[in-house]
Amino acid sequence: MDAQNQKPRIAVIGCGAWGRNIARCFAGLGVLEAVVDPNPQTVESLTALFGCRGATLDEVLADPGIGALAIATPPSLHREVALAAIAAGKHVYIEKPLTLNYPDALAVVEAARAAGRILMTGHILQFHNGFRALKHLVSSGRLGEVKRVHANRLNLGAVRKEEDALWCLAPHDVSMTLGLMGGRPETVEAFGEGHLRKDTADAVTMRLGFPGGAQAMIHVSWLHPFKEHRLSVIGSQAMAVFDDCLPWDKKVQIYPHQISLDNGAPTVVRADPVPVAIEQSEPLMAECAHFLECCGSGTEPITGATEALAVMDVLHRAALSMTDHQAHAAPARASA
Repeated sequence: MDAQNQKPRIAVIGCGAWGRNIARCFAGLGVLEAVVDPNPQTVESLTALFGCRGATLDEVLADPGIGALAIATPPSLHREVALAAIAAGKHVYIEKPLTLNYPDALAVVEAARAAGRILMTGHILQFHNGFRALKHLVSSGRLGEVKRVHANRLNLGAVRKEEDALWCLAPHDVSMTLGLMGGRPETVEAFGEGHLRKDTADAVTMRLGFPGGAQAMIHVSWLHPFKEHRLSVIGSQAMAVFDDCLPWDKKVQIYPHQISLDNGAPTVVRADPVPVAIEQSEPLMAECAHFLECCGSGTEPITGATEALAVMDVLHRAALSMTDHQAHAAPARASA
């Protein structure tokens, strides 16, 4: 890119199920130059569909006409590909998780900052109008003081080989929770359950404690009989829910329940939910457009290096907590 605010040409690295969607969005935005994937049939179908070209990673790294890479490879390759892209002078979009551990994430962030390159992580729900509406309810004070956040991300599959449910599913809800709370948690505790493979958690429960006493509970699992993507916020004045499995006219609803303590006795007054009007849009398209805008302006993305490291810090602390709980549970099982 020679001129400021010019959109860079994009190469998508890794074109599996989600990488195809990323390629589709960048093609729709008119900037898809090339796709890179080890499967020649995948490359052939995408080049025919989007009018781009197939290439190798080395070719796109050496191409001065390609200003940015969108990385959707297996997470174990994120650090290697991202560092190579930054060294080649490219801006980088990385599908979540940024990496599979905090030191690797820090290395990528420090490299991007030193090179003056834009780095953005695919925390897609930050660009969902449902979450944006929920965040506005919190920031505007409509719900009162936030007491508790509860997030469920449950489904049957897809079971991953490289990462457990924490690294695969929880980045979304950690990102949203931090966005709602406006800061990092003081405490992070997590419990993992490996049912299919003992060393890989299929379900994870996280408990986050924030300054002032607010709490967050995040439960993720790929071993669940039905799909549930629900984020609830309990405030002192009202409650609100963002349920991404519901139709658009019901995705965000306020529950103006009232709870009072009269002479120490709690009284609950239930109220019907009130839907919040939100505009239907595709979050991934908005996310990709935001990345292009930031590349042109030099502005840090909403889910840029600062936000990415905050999310990775929580995931890192959760992983350590899971390991600690497993270590303490093992002697107990052995003595049983």
